[in-house]
Amino acid sequence: MTKLIIFTDLHMVPEGTTIIGLDPYQRLANGIEHVNRYHADAERVIFTGDLTHYGDRGSYERLKRLIDQLIPPSAITIGNHDRREVFLDVFTDAETDTGGFVQQAIDFPDCRAILLDTLFAPPYDYPNSHAGLLCAKRLAWLDRQLADAANKPALLFMHHPPHRTGFSGMDLIRLANEAEFYECIKRHPNVRHIFAGHVHRTISGSSRGIPFSIFKSPVHQQPMPFDAPDASLSVDEPAAYGIAVVTEDGVLVHTEDYEIARRDATVA
Repeated sequence: MTKLIIFTDLHMVPEGTTIIGLDPYQRLANGIEHVNRYHADAERVIFTGDLTHYGDRGSYERLKRLIDQLIPPSAITIGNHDRREVFLDVFTDAETDTGGFVQQAIDFPDCRAILLDTLFAPPYDYPNSHAGLLCAKRLAWLDRQLADAANKPALLFMHHPPHRTGFSGMDLIRLANEAEFYECIKRHPNVRHIFAGHVHRTISGSSRGIPFSIFKSPVHQQPMPFDAPDASLSVDEPAAYGIAVVTEDGVLVHTEDYEIARRDATVA
């Protein structure tokens, strides 16, 4: 059984900076320590974008120092708060496809994990580039990776959800070409699950018949009201990461609120 840990929306900031009073560095450091203690046997720790808040080199360097402390190996893709060229300049060993996008396919005995680069940039033209996009080149690459793994389940990891989630502000900046994305993956019956971030909420369900999971951030979360038009609203709720386990029957997905998790429960 392949076990994968999923972090999303790290929003690392320069030293001495916080987000709504929260320290992204310490929050992620706590998460990495938790993974090393309880999930050192994971096959990968996957990071699905918004690695930094401002896309600056110093924040990527701080993040790299933390990720280097992981016991399990890591795999990384990027989101709308990232800058592809700055990320690649710091994470010099990061995997990319032949077009320079931060995409990779990882084969395990029982599945293929496919990481997608949904950054709609350059140009970094905010707010337009906060939405996601999989251009024709990236979709063609995805099509090939799914075809090459036709004999095993495929798990897709991306920053932007490829469909609406019910949050009006965030839905305006979801994957812009969701119809083309689903047209591509529906040609391949081996797609078992889609994992995403971006919304800073724990959300699960299915779209076009394909199960999906969206995870919270280690830092700040999206407030719950669905009709908030402002996608930048944030609240302080427990930090979390996801756990995916591939079984003979399918995929199990868990969420670990690691800063409030207790393992010393007693019988009342």
